[in-house]
Amino acid sequence: MNPTGTGTPQAGQPAAANAGRAAALAPIARHPWLTALAVIVVGVIVLLWLWDWNWFKGPIERQVQSRTGRELQIGGDLDVDLGWVPTIRADQVTFGNAAWSKQPTMASAQRVEFDIELRPLFRRNVRIPELRLSQPVLNLEVGPQRIGNWKFGEPGGMQPQFRRVWIDDGKLAFLDAARKTDIQVDVASAQPKGDETAPPITAKGGGSWEGNRFTVNGRAQSPLALRDRESPYRIDARASAGATHAHARGTLLDPLRLRDFDLKLALRGKNMEDLYPLIGVATPATGPYSLDGRFTRDLKNDRVTWHYDGFTGKVGDSDLAGSASVETGGKRPYLRANLTSKRLDFDDLAGFVGGAPQAGGGETTNPELAAKAARDKARPRMLPDTPYELHKLRAMDADVRWKAHRIDSPKLPLDDMDAHLKLEDGLLRLEPLNFGVAGGDIRSIIRMDAREATIRTRAQIAARGLNLPKLLPDVKLAQDAIGRIGGDITVTGSGNSIARMLASADGDIAVGMGRGQISNLLMELAGLDIAEALKFLIGKDRKVPVRCAFGDFAVSNGIMTTRALAFDTTDTILIGDGTISLRDETLDLRLRPRPKDRSLFVLRSPLLVSGTFKDPSFRPDLKRVGLRGAIALALGSIAPPAALLATIELGPGEDSNCGGRYAK
Repeated sequence: MNPTGTGTPQAGQPAAANAGRAAALAPIARHPWLTALAVIVVGVIVLLWLWDWNWFKGPIERQVQSRTGRELQIGGDLDVDLGWVPTIRADQVTFGNAAWSKQPTMASAQRVEFDIELRPLFRRNVRIPELRLSQPVLNLEVGPQRIGNWKFGEPGGMQPQFRRVWIDDGKLAFLDAARKTDIQVDVASAQPKGDETAPPITAKGGGSWEGNRFTVNGRAQSPLALRDRESPYRIDARASAGATHAHARGTLLDPLRLRDFDLKLALRGKNMEDLYPLIGVATPATGPYSLDGRFTRDLKNDRVTWHYDGFTGKVGDSDLAGSASVETGGKRPYLRANLTSKRLDFDDLAGFVGGAPQAGGGETTNPELAAKAARDKARPRMLPDTPYELHKLRAMDADVRWKAHRIDSPKLPLDDMDAHLKLEDGLLRLEPLNFGVAGGDIRSIIRMDAREATIRTRAQIAARGLNLPKLLPDVKLAQDAIGRIGGDITVTGSGNSIARMLASADGDIAVGMGRGQISNLLMELAGLDIAEALKFLIGKDRKVPVRCAFGDFAVSNGIMTTRALAFDTTDTILIGDGTISLRDETLDLRLRPRPKDRSLFVLRSPLLVSGTFKDPSFRPDLKRVGLRGAIALALGSIAPPAALLATIELGPGEDSNCGGRYAK
């Protein structure tokens, strides 16, 4: 027996070691409750370590349903890794959809894993440093009352704060059946680059936007950046709808509410007309286009205005720059634009009148417009007969100003253009539509009323100071001419195409020329004065003063009838009459030359202007020429010098009084 009561030391254990253990156990011996607490702590640790966390699935599911009204199911395991920042994992998670949706599930994931900080919970803050989603699926949908399925539960409560989100093989769907919109996009997280602190996301997919098929792919900041409404959210995305392509890059501010944009937006496609079903802005048919500018958005008084500022690019073979905006929220979208072209290819305007730009010869076009141009070329008629689409003229309002500093038109002497288009509730006005032409200008005011089934059109056109040589650049004998031409046109008509409008036209057309000069050879050839023409061909042509020229037509039901038609020089006066059919596109005019001098070897006879607008014909009245030739032949058979008597013109022509306001 050991007198100290400590027992006999075991073999191999020094006495000093036994003494240390005894000293450590002494407080427990004196306080038995510490022993119980230690046992409890160890028991809790062992219990938590071995606990089946799936026991909590039921309470969690019931709590979520009571707060959101949606069913939550955790079909797999629920597990927790303990620590001051525990990690919680749940497999096969699904979250129910709105009752009105045919799709039972709004969101699901193969695995949801997140970390949660415990200390902030005591301050009623939910702080989640990292959220990892494996194969998540999110189905967003707009309901019958235009309410999204993402609106549920009571507002308020503790809002979780996320630091990082990682998405692995995710899918996002958006459905708005009423607007024929169905979008499916694959999303996934990517490794951060540069100054990115959270993993960005990549997206690739497509579907239909308001009934139009499209594809999209791009890269954006982490979805966590969406929570900061004052911090710009960077994106770089590309979308395509058929042959229309868009590339947006830049920043969004509060993109979940579409509050502010600051993007560079590049648009390109084969025809700007294709934009109508996508954005509701109607444009005429064009050749391929490519534009790039700044895209922003404003909200004022419940009206949203989308701005496309400082854009530059090409449409067809023309350059185009300027700014445009579309305001929504009213009865109709309202387009406002200020456009400029340094060089405008005139045939790029063909779409405004229902035509197509030229094809071939290096012209920029697309297959559809090239086919239309070929059909138009094969038509026997010239005036465009493609009907305007009334629903487009009524679908939007517009105020567009377009200036072209130079116009390329090989067949027409056009210099520049200034056009101001206003469209309101189906009433279109071009006021003005001005062209610089041959050193002068043609100023027009055109009104098209498309508020009824048939468009009613009124055109007022004034031409002033058109230079004669520039008007006839391909006529060599006209290059040395001097004179300026002007005129006035006032017509009204009904029809849904240019051809139909003119076929029903009523009004007045007057054109005239003041004093000037013209080639005498041209005048002699017009009168078939052989002797005079030979003299100028052998010798030197001289200039004949022009007193005036004037044409005055009454227009009734598409038929232009001459009231006065004269071309008066000091040598010859041409008097004309006849009709021009805007309905049939035919010419039926007769010009009678009356010389003011005596001339030998003249076969003067009326000049007949006939044929069609597309294939006009200018020829002498061969019957009259034949009659004079027969008289000359008969006289020549008696006495050859007598044949000259049949070709002598005694010059009964007199001066006309056609001057008026154009004889200046």
